[in-house]
Amino acid sequence: MTTTDAAPPATIRPPRPRGLLLGPAFVAAIAYVDPGNVAANLTAGASYQYLLLWVLVLANAIAVLVQYLSAKLGIVTGRSLPEVLGQRLPRSSRLAFWGQAEIVAAATDVAEIIGGALALQLLFGVPLVVGGLLTGAASLGLLLLTRYRGGRVFQNAVIALLVVLSIGFCAGLLFAPPSPSGMLAGLVPRFEGTTSVLLATSMLGATVMPHAVYLHSALTRDHHGHVAEGVDRRRVLKATRVDVVLALIVAGAVNIAMLVLAASTLAGRSDTDTIPGAHRAITETLGPLVGLLFGIGLLASGLASTSVGAMAGAEIMRGLLHVRIPLFVRRVVTLVPALILLGTGVSPTWLLVLSQVVLSFGIVFALVPLVRATSDPALMGSGRNRLPTRIAAWAATGVVVALNLALIVLTVTGLG
Repeated sequence: MTTTDAAPPATIRPPRPRGLLLGPAFVAAIAYVDPGNVAANLTAGASYQYLLLWVLVLANAIAVLVQYLSAKLGIVTGRSLPEVLGQRLPRSSRLAFWGQAEIVAAATDVAEIIGGALALQLLFGVPLVVGGLLTGAASLGLLLLTRYRGGRVFQNAVIALLVVLSIGFCAGLLFAPPSPSGMLAGLVPRFEGTTSVLLATSMLGATVMPHAVYLHSALTRDHHGHVAEGVDRRRVLKATRVDVVLALIVAGAVNIAMLVLAASTLAGRSDTDTIPGAHRAITETLGPLVGLLFGIGLLASGLASTSVGAMAGAEIMRGLLHVRIPLFVRRVVTLVPALILLGTGVSPTWLLVLSQVVLSFGIVFALVPLVRATSDPALMGSGRNRLPTRIAAWAATGVVVALNLALIVLTVTGLG
């Protein structure tokens, strides 16, 4: 482990060809289709059919705004959000902020390792703990691509996994089309009791993920460097908007596909509130090919998302504490809690759902500093958020806070 001074802004680079401006958002988008999403979306669709579809639509709209702000921060300042906070916060506050951010990162790792282990069990009958070890090892291999082959190779590998998981999770809709009227009804915001609020919060935490907010600014910093104000910056920001919208359209479509597939094929069936149960039901209803594709999608999701999660955790530590640790060491340390939980015998699906609730409570700690930083003229100059963007960003933050408060009130009072 080494300690370094705060990193200076990234160096200014020559303009990239237009096609090479895209990519960072697709890496960040992996966080939006991780195994926690699978558990939350399948459980919501199987338990409440289309009731909570509106949550996914709202969460994806919030995600587009949030990820663009994170990307813009990296482009305009040449620093990631953790780096900006590491320079602005006093040491005591920095340590506290790092602590909660690392808890969020740990919850992310738990979800992703568990998802990969579940996929290996469904596909090959591998025991969960062994599957967790294999998932961690495979994710380390992906991370080593960045070190030895460069970020572009890692980015391409993650995008390839995104394509695989998209096919795997969407294939079932070809055999079980959703109900158009049910989907329209699902766009009306409403709940049905405490459990539906818990699931909605889990879906929100699985869609607008804190570690993706921290990481995206670092991805654009590394991809573009510090872009000087003027024509080049406007060009990069325009391309970044396209990058974010396209990436999150893909991620949002996959999430919606999971929920509506569960609503159309799993509703009313027993033992569909777990991923293994849902996999069995999908296989029995739609055939072994769809079940196989679903398992492959889950495996691709776990492998890609655990690599992205580890990168986010490393950036959080480096930016806030100015400390670097080798990726191998970090991978081993963050793997241990997931393996312990896998060995307890607790339902892996509910571990995934609850991990997403933890993420949902961590969103506020990422969103508030992000909105404040990107609205600060001293930091952003002419790139600061304009009034409509500030209003939309604070409104999105308010929605997140309100949903979390509703969860606390309903859980404590036992209403529903």
